[in-house]
Amino acid sequence: MGNLTGKKVFITGAEQGIGRATAEQLIRAGCDIYLHYHSDEQGPKALVELAQSLGQRAAYRYADLIATDDTECCVLAAADFLGGIDILVNNVGGIVGRKWLGEIDRQFWQTVLDVNMTTILNVTQAALPFLKAAPEGASIINLASLAGRAGGHSGSLVYSTTKGAVLTWTRSLAAELGEHGIRVNAVAPGLILGTRFHARHTTKESAEETINTIPLGRAGTPEDVANVITFLAAQYDGFVSGATIDINGGSYRM
Repeated sequence: MGNLTGKKVFITGAEQGIGRATAEQLIRAGCDIYLHYHSDEQGPKALVELAQSLGQRAAYRYADLIATDDTECCVLAAADFLGGIDILVNNVGGIVGRKWLGEIDRQFWQTVLDVNMTTILNVTQAALPFLKAAPEGASIINLASLAGRAGGHSGSLVYSTTKGAVLTWTRSLAAELGEHGIRVNAVAPGLILGTRFHARHTTKESAEETINTIPLGRAGTPEDVANVITFLAAQYDGFVSGATIDINGGSYRM
């Protein structure tokens, strides 16, 4: 596993939850980092202060990653600030809302696809020249979900479909970019409490019911996911590529 000290990271959706926990771990591992956010700058602001207190470089910027031009500006700003990009963490995504099959209209369908797939396309395309230029190889980590592995709870049909697509995207991209020394992997978290996703879309009763089915007997935390992302980030010069690591306490075993 490579040493992360001085590595240049661009991470999306760093304002809360898994994104913020991952950014903090990468900073503490010695990375310089550029933080994308969409809804609240307080998290990125605190992360920049942490990085500076440790003698490292960090900055942040708002962007609508569904918009190609906005994404390109954000990624270019990141590469300019960092002097390149070694590690890309595609963290942005969300369920948007719960709708059952008969309730899904074209606008909702397209919105969920945009949030979970168009964003990852736009960011990865914009970052590609910098990842190819990384002198020791590069690492891309994509956020999938247990829902993409096993299907989600009722009402998450479109979300589960997009997260399944992230798994295929990861495998295909690993094959395509391997010749450039770019490793591509994914994580598939299960029930991770302490995130906006579950605060908005999961009831206490539903969470408790799910926890009862988890062999380890607890929900996950953003830090549980950040630990694995940090490992995969350090595989910029390793031999792990095209893999998905499940982070669900043993509820899904494949």
